[in-house]
Amino acid sequence: MVNSKKELSLVKKIKSFFKTLGPGVITGASDDDPSGIATYSIAGAKAGYATLWSAFFTFPFMVAVQEMCARIGLVTCHGLAGVLRRHYPKVLLYLTAILMFGACSINIGADLSGMAAATNLILPLPYYKYIYSIIYAGLIVWLLVNFSYRAIAKILKWLTLFLLTYILALFFAKPSWLDILQNTFVPKIEFTKDYLLLLVAILGTTISPYLFFWQASEEMEEEKELMKKNHSKKVIISKNRLRHMREDVTAGMFFSNLVMYFIIATTAATLFKGDIAGIETAEQAALALRPLAGEAAYLLFALGIIGTGLLAIPVLAGTAAYVLAETFGWQEGLNKHFHQAKGFNLTIIISTILGLIINFFSPNPMALLFYAAVIYGIISPFLIALIIHIANNKKIMGRFSNGRLSNGLGIATFILMSLAVIGLFV
Repeated sequence: MVNSKKELSLVKKIKSFFKTLGPGVITGASDDDPSGIATYSIAGAKAGYATLWSAFFTFPFMVAVQEMCARIGLVTCHGLAGVLRRHYPKVLLYLTAILMFGACSINIGADLSGMAAATNLILPLPYYKYIYSIIYAGLIVWLLVNFSYRAIAKILKWLTLFLLTYILALFFAKPSWLDILQNTFVPKIEFTKDYLLLLVAILGTTISPYLFFWQASEEMEEEKELMKKNHSKKVIISKNRLRHMREDVTAGMFFSNLVMYFIIATTAATLFKGDIAGIETAEQAALALRPLAGEAAYLLFALGIIGTGLLAIPVLAGTAAYVLAETFGWQEGLNKHFHQAKGFNLTIIISTILGLIINFFSPNPMALLFYAAVIYGIISPFLIALIIHIANNKKIMGRFSNGRLSNGLGIATFILMSLAVIGLFV
């Protein structure tokens, strides 16, 4: 009887924990989109297990930056662009908006390309690039424009389960566990152009600017939902609310980095070992796995690309919409009907259509996105410095401004991203 009560209590605790998971887990999971999968696959195929250490090394830095973004959204009830519009020069705001809208649209195009190609591996069709891309783009736009934030958040949470396919794929690849452990805990850093390019691409994909904006905006949405539920017009932040937010962010970033780790390990155990370094896309990585790791690993890898694309593209289109809506003072939010937030919803549609056009006319959008990841790495230090400044501004954050740990990890992240970029060019 005692054991039965303990088991029920444990089940309740687990259920309660999963209920608190939201923006952080969705943000973390969307970080492993088809373009991220391509970057990690290229790293594993070209450098073997040599970049595995980066997955756990970057974890505390990711948590620190995303926690700051979440706290900014929670305290101000605005996204990052909204905070910039109210407290910083307009030039800074417009430059950020242009860069983010462009980067998100390119990302959408590359992700649609990866999803279409992965679907074709499972269900081949003539003109698959056009057919599957249009189907996926139409489905995602319909979902974002017609469903409420709460419904979308639930769907995106379930889609995170697709990332488990990459954890399973490694076990079919029959890796050398001793080599994996050694490269995880004993970093091997090579001061060569190719290795540094891989590191900057990994950092740019992992600590990615669009995640900063999405995290803050979704915390804002969560807070608005809570205020509506409690019939309150004032933001009330309790210790419990902050603790739940931090648990959510930490869980999301851990899951994201764990998946990154398994993708690098899987491709290192197969493609690098099989001397297949010349892959340029995630679907090429899936195809190359087939003879080396078997049908199961191949199928899991392909399904993962589709699932993560369905998760990431709503985040990318949503990010572009939040940034432009807050920049120009439009009505915003996934809870609002089309006529209530026309600019916001039109941005979702336009950024997705632009992504489609990039997908149709770019000969190799995934290779292009690998270098876009490097560009993200270059942009990130500037944005991280800005986030640290906002999080320390007592006029904006009040008593919820940064503590020593947040500042220490935030500054370390800024230095890390800056050094990676300097090292690449030197």
